[in-house]
Amino acid sequence: MPVTYFHKFSFWFVVFSTFTIVVANASSWELRLDLQGEWKFHIGDKPNWAEVTYRDDHWEKVQVPSAWETQGFHAYDGFAWYRKTFDLTEEQSEENLYISLGYIDDVDEVYMNGKLIGFSGAFPPYFQTAYNAFRRYPIPLEYLNPQGKNTIAIRVYDAKIDGGILSGVIGIVTNAEYNKLDVDLGGLWNFRLGDNMQWKEENDKSTHWVSVMAPLFWEKQGFASYDGFAWYRKVFYLPKALESKDQILLLGMIDDYDQTYVNGQLVGSTGFDDNGQYIVNDNYAYTSIRKYDLSSEILRYGDYNTIAIRVYDKIIDGGIYKGPLGILSQDNYTKFWRRWWR
Repeated sequence: MPVTYFHKFSFWFVVFSTFTIVVANASSWELRLDLQGEWKFHIGDKPNWAEVTYRDDHWEKVQVPSAWETQGFHAYDGFAWYRKTFDLTEEQSEENLYISLGYIDDVDEVYMNGKLIGFSGAFPPYFQTAYNAFRRYPIPLEYLNPQGKNTIAIRVYDAKIDGGILSGVIGIVTNAEYNKLDVDLGGLWNFRLGDNMQWKEENDKSTHWVSVMAPLFWEKQGFASYDGFAWYRKVFYLPKALESKDQILLLGMIDDYDQTYVNGQLVGSTGFDDNGQYIVNDNYAYTSIRKYDLSSEILRYGDYNTIAIRVYDKIIDGGIYKGPLGILSQDNYTKFWRRWWR
């Protein structure tokens, strides 16, 4: 029977009212470094405020979390930036780390040592608030300085009423389950609408890619009501230490169909036939957990690799919408599966 809007909606009503609770209870987030308290702060908006080398000595100091209106910036709406430096131990820098920033009103971009690692909402002129979204972004290990200072810079836009980093856990956190991933692929991906098989190639030089977060429906990121083809791309580093281990690629859940390539080679697909045509009557592919074996012949250890995902969405929401996203060894796969999906 063909899928309908009602079928898709009713399925997710059941799933999200039960599965989300199970995952939340099963999670084990641990605070590695408390970052609440004093931060540097400046109203306005300049791109170089994200840079590590920028001198912020003259900036105001505010307490985080707390609305900036309560700290001398009453009735201020618009752009502002926060900055803070911190040190990590070498042991901490080898974990899969995330930055937790609680709730921010309304929109944010977060930079670690000058590199964008996450965002929520959309800035003007295409403003979209994300005041009710809890911010927790993965930090790529290669962006961290394990033997010196690290700098966080946060660009914020507030449209009205309270603004800034308002509440929640503020700090560097980790999760015992996510640490079983050898490579965490959550976070920023390159993305574009349309369909071109050249986009799977490592040497693709096409432009007009934009950054999106994954996992998160593309409708939540400025592509409302879009149904059809789109592509995701991401470059990731594969440590040399993993060379002797068989690897599994986990891509969570994708709405609706996908063909996934690593270094230009097809490693798996869901909802497509052998000719690359999507299967029209495969109505529940979006509920399938993507797990693809990675052959050592196509991987480069101690080097960068490229993953490209061709996605087709039939109706309603689309894209990579549920994690975990990452690479883990076959040895860890059974343990990870049992604990994560229990």
